[in-house]
Amino acid sequence: MEYEIALIGNPNVGKSTIFNALTGENVYIGNWAGVTVEKKVGEMEYDGKKFKIVDLPGVYSLTANSIDEIVARDYLINENPDLVVNIADATALERNLYLTLQLMEIGADLLLALNKMDLANNLGISVDVKKLEDILGIKVVPLSASKKIGIDDLKKAIVEAVEEKRKKGENLKRKDKYSIKYPHLETYIKRLSSIIEKDEALKKYNPRYLAIKLIENDEYINEMVKNSKIWKDLEPVLNDIKKELSKKYGEPELAVVEERYKIIDRIVKDVVKKTSGKLTTTEMLDDVLTDEKIGTLLIIPFLWMLFKFTFDASKPFSEIIQYIFASLSTFIKTSISNKFLASLLADGVISGVGAVLTFFPILAFLFFAISFLEDSGYMARIPFIMDRVMNKFGLPGKAVIPMVMGFGCNVPAIMATRTIENREDRILTILINPLLSCSARLPIYALFAGALFSKYQGVVILSMYALGVILALLTALMFRRLIFKTSPAYLIVELPQYHIPHLNVVLKNTWERVYDFLKKAGTVIVFGVVLVWFLSVYGPSGYLGDEVFNNPNLIAHSYVAIIGKMLTPLFAPMGWDWRACSALVFGIIAKEVVVGSLAMLYGAGENLSNVIAHAFSPISAYAFMAFCLIYLPCIATLAVIKNEIGWKWALFAVAYEMILAYVVALLISVIGHFLFG
Repeated sequence: MEYEIALIGNPNVGKSTIFNALTGENVYIGNWAGVTVEKKVGEMEYDGKKFKIVDLPGVYSLTANSIDEIVARDYLINENPDLVVNIADATALERNLYLTLQLMEIGADLLLALNKMDLANNLGISVDVKKLEDILGIKVVPLSASKKIGIDDLKKAIVEAVEEKRKKGENLKRKDKYSIKYPHLETYIKRLSSIIEKDEALKKYNPRYLAIKLIENDEYINEMVKNSKIWKDLEPVLNDIKKELSKKYGEPELAVVEERYKIIDRIVKDVVKKTSGKLTTTEMLDDVLTDEKIGTLLIIPFLWMLFKFTFDASKPFSEIIQYIFASLSTFIKTSISNKFLASLLADGVISGVGAVLTFFPILAFLFFAISFLEDSGYMARIPFIMDRVMNKFGLPGKAVIPMVMGFGCNVPAIMATRTIENREDRILTILINPLLSCSARLPIYALFAGALFSKYQGVVILSMYALGVILALLTALMFRRLIFKTSPAYLIVELPQYHIPHLNVVLKNTWERVYDFLKKAGTVIVFGVVLVWFLSVYGPSGYLGDEVFNNPNLIAHSYVAIIGKMLTPLFAPMGWDWRACSALVFGIIAKEVVVGSLAMLYGAGENLSNVIAHAFSPISAYAFMAFCLIYLPCIATLAVIKNEIGWKWALFAVAYEMILAYVVALLISVIGHFLFG
């Protein structure tokens, strides 16, 4: 028999760390049915029993305003898992218990995992676990997941909880099994529950939960109950209750919120003690780092140091990879007698993928630095600091999170907009996200910056990231005024405690991001560079031969040359030849393909930097980088835009980005030649 266990908690409580500790490598990832929200499911074996561990999206509540909340809510009330493990942050119990109370309302079989106990102790926060268990009526397991303390206790508690439920052999979901009550609402809840219990179709739900949700005016529950047999009896009672509560609280749902927080305040006073009244390290650092002026200015040197570290640390590793692929290419050409196959492998796969993987160390060290800042707690401050600026450009505060994620990859960043409740705010955030420089563009920047701006490599690349942010903000402001004429929502974001990053967590996050890049290198990029190779060695006259990459006159008769030459007049003001234009076309597959395409089209392979230095001027190179930053999203990004907000907005994104990319590249070329000749 396999038991199903759900993990749920607020964002940043260490849920992923606990999920990984429970499941190890036995994990598969997909999407929840009907939505693009990631679904992580793992397997755990303990004490001779098998468990299916479902990692629910991180949510602050089950109000179901966002897609994440809808996914979590629907799973909990419809799938009825054997146990729900609610992970809470011991340093922020006030905020975390709000979700706990909602889980109790649903009637879930609950276990509370109190994480970050080590951090709480360091902050002088003491939590009386036994008293918390007595008040809530559920098992509470203290642990420090990042230090692997208490994980075995959690596993034992999970086993004990499912065994106890199996022995009772009853559907506890229908019963009011928790002692937590809302004094000023209990009369109303009982009146509604007594009517709800009469409907057989609703008996699989906790009537107390349905009653509370009706008072809160939850749309999903309203529709469900309206279609039931008891609605005629229930409606007049519900209307009377809402009128009574409106007189006292203004809105009935505010009554429920207020009652929950009263209970939470009382619990926290009883179980949490602060033994230190001194300023914490986090408070002292935040006085400076989150200051409106100083904090904003400090972001620039922080990011500059990040890029400086990335390129200085990665340089020797990139040179080693470059040497390995150059040797491999030579070996293949000399050892394989079939010239067609040798050219396909050496000039196509090895040359293209090798050129991209030369930048693999750069990405690895960049992801390491970002993961380091994330685990330290500083990365969460950047959205908070920039929120004041964001609102001035018409963007909702919650858009900052997807924007920050966009520096890694636009695909998950666009998916992250599902936490934005307002549809117009969400569409606007999605439309400007592809302007933020994802990691796929980094190999292009690294190539051109290293070839033509070697002394100022870090500054030039940082300027590309800055250009993307500036264009995203200006575009958002324009769209807000011309298309979306509503005010953006405010940001609510959690600021975790600062702490020394855990190396194992940083390395795991780095590996997951690097692995995504490697998967692309092995699939999309290989497909892209092989496609370029075929279009390069074939033309209207047929197969041109393997000498095509060493003979400029020969490759000029290929299909890829025809495509590039058709575009050359359009890009003549920028000073790009047909090879550069052709590479841009293949960059639509994935931005990394641009580097591999250039390597093959110039017949350069691993010596691409030297060739680029002669084929481009600093001005034309900078314009090319800017164009690559802005123009068409990659196929994967375009697909997720279509899935999230529809074809109309996806095509709109394509159109405006192409126009914007051309205008910006043209301005760089014109102004650059005017200033520098």
